[in-house]
Amino acid sequence: MKRTLKCSLLTALLIGMAFGTAFAGGAKQDSGAGAASKVIIKVGDNWAETHPMAAALDKVFKAQIEQKTNGRITVDVYHNNTLGNEGDLWQGVRNGTLEAAVVGTPMNQEFPTMLISDWPFLYRDIAHATKVWTGPIADEVNASFHAKFPETYIIGWGPNSARTFTSNKKLTSVDDFRGQKFRMPGNPIHVGIAENLGASAQVIPLGELYSALQTGVVDGQDNGMVTVLSQGFQEVQKYLYETNHIVATLEIVINAKFLDGLPAADQQIIRDAAKAAGAQAWADYVKSLDADRATLVKAGVTVTPCSAADQARIQTAIKPLTDKLLADNAAWAPALITKVKAVQ
Repeated sequence: MKRTLKCSLLTALLIGMAFGTAFAGGAKQDSGAGAASKVIIKVGDNWAETHPMAAALDKVFKAQIEQKTNGRITVDVYHNNTLGNEGDLWQGVRNGTLEAAVVGTPMNQEFPTMLISDWPFLYRDIAHATKVWTGPIADEVNASFHAKFPETYIIGWGPNSARTFTSNKKLTSVDDFRGQKFRMPGNPIHVGIAENLGASAQVIPLGELYSALQTGVVDGQDNGMVTVLSQGFQEVQKYLYETNHIVATLEIVINAKFLDGLPAADQQIIRDAAKAAGAQAWADYVKSLDADRATLVKAGVTVTPCSAADQARIQTAIKPLTDKLLADNAAWAPALITKVKAVQ
């Protein structure tokens, strides 16, 4: 009788524990499912909030995604190198430690087609560049990019800027480049332009550039006026020469495993928001040009437009570079450049 009672009590205890475990597991699963329905997208960039592309992340990309998902997807944007330099952001998206980022072309050594983003004197004007990178050509490059880097997607293109040169030394004509030291981005186009113009080039991350200019490690740099202002370079530079030698782009890249793991409807919301952000950034950039120029002049910077004659001299000076670029990239560059120039 006692043995029977003990067995009954033990059985009841085991059943109770089983029910308790099952209940606890069910509660944990419900909680987990609830947590899974909330998605956070971390996005990093290297620009101040005033840069058109950075502003578009806040005002369009983040706002549109959160509004269209009723807050189920949250977008946290980190500006000003908070999550690392451009190379760090690109590698973070590739390895999945970061969901998305805005970068230029840190991948162009692995995927030379991205050199198109920095091709000298490629567009008639900024309106032409806008049409190219908000149209079918962008979609074509996106597809080939994903084939090369299946762990990522490009989901939007925006403006970096029409690049200009600034310096602490006199810089008002083509002749002034000779002997100066310029910080250039780490790709052969930018380095080659400086060298073909008689200057020396030094590759320095954007986040370290202000200090390099301030301390005289380099005399100057090349970036658009919008970047000069957003990074505060007008505080440490005296001259700006408006060469507009490159209309550079920025790309919104996203981790493929992350994006593919979302429901199709959410994927489309994110892709649509990225394209909308890019389009808004182009529009805002065009509107900012005159105001940026006036702000630089007010800050004491000598701003010199580049005449058509000087632009022609620059193109002649850098012809060894452009000839080599075409020869080295004969498999894709001539055809893509022809497509770009045909866009109306």
